[in-house]
Amino acid sequence: MRAGVIIVGGGQAALSAAVKLREIDDLIPIKMICGENVLPYQRPPLSKKYLSGEMPLDRLLLRPREWYDDQNIEILLGERVESIQRDEKSITLYNGQILPYEKLLLATGSHARNLPVPMGGRLAGVHYIRCSLDVDAMRPEMTSGTKLVVIGGGYIGLEIAAVAKQMGLEVTIVEMADRILQRVAAPQTSQYFRALHERNNVSILEGVGLSKLFETNGRVSSAELTDGTVLEAGLVLAGIGVLPTTELAASSGLEILNGIAVDAFCRTSDLDIFSAGDCASFDYRGDRIRLESVPNAIHQAETAAMNLLGGAVPYVATPWFWSDQYDVKLQIAGLNTGYDSTIVRPGKRDGAQSVWYYQGEQLLAVDAMNDAPSFMLARRIIEAGKNVPKAVASDAASNLKEWV
Repeated sequence: MRAGVIIVGGGQAALSAAVKLREIDDLIPIKMICGENVLPYQRPPLSKKYLSGEMPLDRLLLRPREWYDDQNIEILLGERVESIQRDEKSITLYNGQILPYEKLLLATGSHARNLPVPMGGRLAGVHYIRCSLDVDAMRPEMTSGTKLVVIGGGYIGLEIAAVAKQMGLEVTIVEMADRILQRVAAPQTSQYFRALHERNNVSILEGVGLSKLFETNGRVSSAELTDGTVLEAGLVLAGIGVLPTTELAASSGLEILNGIAVDAFCRTSDLDIFSAGDCASFDYRGDRIRLESVPNAIHQAETAAMNLLGGAVPYVATPWFWSDQYDVKLQIAGLNTGYDSTIVRPGKRDGAQSVWYYQGEQLLAVDAMNDAPSFMLARRIIEAGKNVPKAVASDAASNLKEWV
């Protein structure tokens, strides 16, 4: 029997690769090695509708169990890969089983950055959100009136703060940078979301970090900040970023550069091993980046699937992202890296607006808050490699369709 393709991972990229592989080849054996004991599922709702209890896990599944059987895809749940034997073209699972492969796809994703243990990062009541089990552990503790301290003012922290507030918790966000979203957004976007959370009675502390968490009877009870402030904390959520899961790739000698380094065809430094999703880094306009987004996971994995079956299709990244907080949907087109000026464009709905990022006179990216028309047009403009003059972008009466 053929060894076929082995996919290591159980997220969006892994599933998307499996779907594309089967679309192209009806017969090639496909195995998926999933570390979790649940079928591949959507991750974005974890910090939103799944956390609130509005959406059960079975509604998050990307495909039902029957689909894997119908497509003759073998999926191993709750299994992890211990090592890759590149010379023999095989992997060894932690249970000792050795599986040969013709081609290997690493879609190992990313994992939450943890608070240091001496800081209290492992106390009961301190949580990190990356998988459904993380949410399952946190949700029962999210009772009305509980004081939640969110460490980190990035998108994951803000999303969870919004859900927690709507569930009746008292929420404080602690951001060590000068403003929330400082690493990823312009001051105008930061201010928009700061005002949104403050209208919903969330306290936001900026320019101050966490010094240490303290416990009472083995459970977190307070947080001391770097300015000496002490916050009561019945619950703590650390949203301080993620790291690419590269240990398996690194231990097998693959090149690691801000993630598992891949070329334009999603190949690693071993031409029989491909990578896609949060764990994979690639060249984008001269920089080596990773894109932690569902669209990237899907499109990069599909490209990898085509190429590991003999194609020569370069991956062309078209970055876009989204975030939901309260009644606001943020949609982001492009990457704002290297911007030196911004333009704010009023939207047609109350409270709607978009922030347009420029490097010199060249449009790089757009943040659209409850402004889907601006997002959709901006995305088409950016993906087409075109431009919009700043005077046009700032004029709410201008017709952006003329610039697509």
